[in-house]
Amino acid sequence: MFTRTLLFTALVGLGGGGVAWGHEHSGSLQEHLGAQGPHRERLWYNVLPGDGGTQADSVFSGISTFGRLPYFPCLSSDKEKFDIAFLGAPFDTGTSYRPGARFGPSGIRQGSRRLNLYGGYNTLLSVNPFNSWARVLDCGDIPVTSYDNAYAIKQIEQGHYSLLSRTPAYEADEGRKGPAKGGKVLPRIITLGGDHTIVLPILRSVKRAYGPVSVIHFDSHLDTWVPKVFGGAPTEQASVNHGTYFWHAYKEGLLKNNTNIHAGIRTTLSGPSDYENDAVVGFNLIEAHEIDEIGVGGIVKKIRERVGEGLVYLSIDIDSLDPAFAPATGTPETGGWSTRELRAIIRGLDGLQLVGADIVEVAPAYDTNAELTTMAAADVLFEVMSVMVKTPLKSV
Repeated sequence: MFTRTLLFTALVGLGGGGVAWGHEHSGSLQEHLGAQGPHRERLWYNVLPGDGGTQADSVFSGISTFGRLPYFPCLSSDKEKFDIAFLGAPFDTGTSYRPGARFGPSGIRQGSRRLNLYGGYNTLLSVNPFNSWARVLDCGDIPVTSYDNAYAIKQIEQGHYSLLSRTPAYEADEGRKGPAKGGKVLPRIITLGGDHTIVLPILRSVKRAYGPVSVIHFDSHLDTWVPKVFGGAPTEQASVNHGTYFWHAYKEGLLKNNTNIHAGIRTTLSGPSDYENDAVVGFNLIEAHEIDEIGVGGIVKKIRERVGEGLVYLSIDIDSLDPAFAPATGTPETGGWSTRELRAIIRGLDGLQLVGADIVEVAPAYDTNAELTTMAAADVLFEVMSVMVKTPLKSV
């Protein structure tokens, strides 16, 4: 009798005129997005005292979104507005060593489950990015083909720009002039890679919205190599990969001149000319070992002096971390920074005008059972999201 009652209730819920948005949500989409926890009843984890009033949820249950944020299929519908969106780009056919970053978006989401276990308040930045002025959604993944790199790169640019070019959710932005073309205020996209090739179509999208921007690039590799040096460029498409995308970005005018910087570099080179070419492309660099002499504060100072007060795009390769902290990546290099050091450096960017960000080269197949790499990637993005929430893009 109990089973039949449950079945009848479920059928009535699905046929009662509302849209079913999960195993217990029906009715309006707004009700679905605003629902807390997996039950109608206010269970214990919904009513614990605290600043947010919602703590210690069962984060091990339910589908994986970034930090258990509300999910909405933003690429198929524009009915829900947002100020910050997480967007996956599962592409890894531009790699030169170990593949697998196509599974990065799902792995990072899995590693992010406990980010707001206790409410999500970032004590060091004094902000809760999950509970602020900003509407934050997980918009799922761009559908990316694995059979045609040229087409996949177009898909990534199209998918990114379709979200970047929308009207943000924050009501105070209505009528306010912003830094984008036409004086617009735009939402910000945090992309889950994917290999680092995805930054080329993302920067194309960003240029369409803002014009050329400065880039802060955390990586153990330069990624500015001339295609003839990196891979030989036997075809036009083969020249576009995760070691040459910044060279193409420079050639296409996507980078703001001489305001770009690498941080964490420690790779071998084909020769000194690689550094000379890197300067031509428009980058300064901070090598990983410099943290031993100048510390986290010195790294932050160099970055901020280089990019100035303009618009900045932030790209983070997980291999900027030492493989002791993040083994699951396509081209690991020993001698890197710790997770604590990278997170501290990201927090040091507080106040910069970040128009967007990504984390790339997370390949979960090489991770430990403890999910070290995916957790590190998620925690780094928690800092990025916190910095974005603390610093809305300035009016002009």
